[in-house]
Amino acid sequence: MAVRSRTGYYQQEVNRTAWEVPERYRDLKQVGTGAYGTVCSAWDRRMGTQVAIKKLHRPFQSKLFAKRAYRELRLLKHMKHENVIGLMDVFTAEIALDRLRDFYLVMPFMGTDLGKLMKLERLSEDRVQFLVYQMLKGLKYIHSAGIIHRDLKPGNLAINPDCELKILDFGLARQADAEMTGYVVTRWYRAPEVILNWMHYTQTGKPSSRFVSSGVEEKAKRKLTFFSLLAVDIWSAGCIMAEMVLGKPLFKGSDHLDQLREIMKITGTPAADFVVKLHSQDAKNYIRSLPKVPKKDLHSLFSKASSNAVCVLEKMLLLDPERRVSASETLDLPFFSEYGEAEEESEALPYDQTMDNTDLPLDQWKRHTFTEILTFRPPRDSKETSL
Repeated sequence: MAVRSRTGYYQQEVNRTAWEVPERYRDLKQVGTGAYGTVCSAWDRRMGTQVAIKKLHRPFQSKLFAKRAYRELRLLKHMKHENVIGLMDVFTAEIALDRLRDFYLVMPFMGTDLGKLMKLERLSEDRVQFLVYQMLKGLKYIHSAGIIHRDLKPGNLAINPDCELKILDFGLARQADAEMTGYVVTRWYRAPEVILNWMHYTQTGKPSSRFVSSGVEEKAKRKLTFFSLLAVDIWSAGCIMAEMVLGKPLFKGSDHLDQLREIMKITGTPAADFVVKLHSQDAKNYIRSLPKVPKKDLHSLFSKASSNAVCVLEKMLLLDPERRVSASETLDLPFFSEYGEAEEESEALPYDQTMDNTDLPLDQWKRHTFTEILTFRPPRDSKETSL
């Protein structure tokens, strides 16, 4: 029996999954898939442009999935910056809340990401400068909203053919994710304080790391009295810039402890004042047990880069997060002087995180999500989200 679609919608099978989308979106082709959903490219006949449509994987199968889907929708609706992925449309073929099973997010189609780009070619310093400038502008905007990315890596930096960059998946790396899929933040770009502060030893003596959930929560604030939460993203940004300059990852640890060893080969082993500030006794003992290594000179490590480029790396890749620069401060460094346009380096309206810290039943998350879908208004200035 043929399934009737809602008026103005049609059905198409994509990789053995039924997609039900408005007539305006045509020529669906799968371009990516992950734990939480599948992404297709499509032609938007109304706008005359290519878009990316994400179908979330069973968003209402559990309270955890429903809360995550709600959060992703709210975050995307909030973001209105040229270097951060924003929402062009959101839709569901269902017209009644009790029948809501799926919904779809429409975003700009970018074409590639920094990880793929770096595999294809070695980037000139001019391009490194332009891409890092855009990444930091995006980070400044996200941070000003009170959101921490926590999983910044080359694969989360989308790039279009004009070398314009947008940050993806901000604020979504939560504790719940690892419980759901076994997936944790990519190790090579992870800030040392995240590893150190969640270093818990099991009976076997092997370390395991727990990760605090995203969002500036009271629990996190108490745990991270010393650590600037935003500095976690600055470290990742420094690792990404270093990889762009070197043509290979800077810290390629095989496990958590090896990651720390790789980091300290370059930053040097920390001074006593840093160790004192650590919360975990295991972490303190571990650091104190390490042989003393001096800090490496980054100018010799990045010998082909300009001194202005190395200056940026020196300020971002500091072991002590209290001493790391902010995204805003980094943008003022000489390396970015030719791009310094203050009006473009905008800040966001604060993102209301009240709901992020609530525990609601599944049907309430579903109702809130349905309300967010129904109240969505496409951006008036399409330049905000669409390239």
